Amino acid sequence: MERGIQPPLVDTTACLCRVDVGLKTVAGAKRFVPGSKLCLQPDIKSSIHPTRQKPPRDRTRNQSPLLPGLPDDLAIACLIRVPRIDHRKLRLVCKRWYRLLAGNFFYSLRKNLEIAEEWVYVMKRDKDRKMTWHGFDPMNHLWQPLPPVPKEYSEAEGFGCGVLSGCHLYLFGGKDPIKGSMRRVVYYSARTNKWHRAPDMLRRRHFFGSCVINNCLYVAGGENEGVHRSLRSVEVYDPSKNRWCFVADMSTAMVPFIGVVYGGRWFLKGLGSHQRVVSEMYEPETNVWRHVHDGMVAGWRNPSTCLKGKLYALGCKDGCKVRVYDEETDSWSKHIDSKMHMGNSKGLEAAALVPLNGKLCIIRNNMSISLVDVDGGGGAAEAEHLWETLAGKGQFKTLVSNLWSSLAGRNRLKSHIVHCQVLQA
Repeated sequence: MERGIQPPLVDTTACLCRVDVGLKTVAGAKRFVPGSKLCLQPDIKSSIHPTRQKPPRDRTRNQSPLLPGLPDDLAIACLIRVPRIDHRKLRLVCKRWYRLLAGNFFYSLRKNLEIAEEWVYVMKRDKDRKMTWHGFDPMNHLWQPLPPVPKEYSEAEGFGCGVLSGCHLYLFGGKDPIKGSMRRVVYYSARTNKWHRAPDMLRRRHFFGSCVINNCLYVAGGENEGVHRSLRSVEVYDPSKNRWCFVADMSTAMVPFIGVVYGGRWFLKGLGSHQRVVSEMYEPETNVWRHVHDGMVAGWRNPSTCLKGKLYALGCKDGCKVRVYDEETDSWSKHIDSKMHMGNSKGLEAAALVPLNGKLCIIRNNMSISLVDVDGGGGAAEAEHLWETLAGKGQFKTLVSNLWSSLAGRNRLKSHIVHCQVLQA
């Protein structure tokens, strides 16, 4: 429309059917004349063909019930009480059952009723340098089959592993033997028993530190592009926003070899420039890194974990001694000794320490698993009664088999555990 030519004046209370014939539709006329009103004529159609209004579609009318003879809410109340070991079979019954078990509602009910079960997931590099993984059901003392690890991580090294939302196990970064450092991120869902893709990290890196704070995944330091050059950058993944972003850099470039979240802060210890051991602490609330040189870092050994606000670490190679950090004295003290030491073989070496059902869970390279009740109390004479051996593929061996394992594994290690996590469902 040329400047100076004004549209014809229209009575905004009149019927829009009388607006300029150049406006072909009533909707167009209403946009052209702001504030205008529709006329009161009952039927104004843009087509000469009458339209029949479709009734709202009732999706539940034609659906069969979850359990014949029961309303769905009562059927769900029954299904959530089925042990987790049978959930894989439940997902195969029909599409409705699969959607139910794959969603958040089903497992939120199990968690609210405190019947959700925790399983141990172990990632292990075998003698052929291939990555395999296994799931252990501590209630039935059985190892469960799992879908294969994605091929990009079957031979990768230096990748991270973390758990978000209690049921999603993430693999990220790492070094591919051909492509070098990666930004790739994948995750396994314990609810669907499948692997899924996630947004890539912002920077390629391997042999870095990682942790989970407030259900956000943090990644720090490491090396980049296969070059032995340490990184200072730190990034975080927020699953609610489904994206990565950078946070404050570390004070010193580092290749971490141990890390733990304690008191809401992230402690990292690793090698800096000139192979010098450095330690730093990150506070998410202030987004600040600080150097630390206290007694906690000085006596800190791998593996370690935090349980019920206390920091624990293993005091010997085979994991038969547990130490606890005393914040008042700023020192580590011997807490519980099993009195059942297994030897110094690499196959019997404790590779992971994780919380499991309110207890400390120790996983060794030979896949043996022990539980320690740190709240059991009692004196030193009763300490061994606080230890429990879980049956299954990794049972404790006899004295003779332990001796042969020690002799065979002293010089070489055919397979070893890389990561260990606990998922709830």
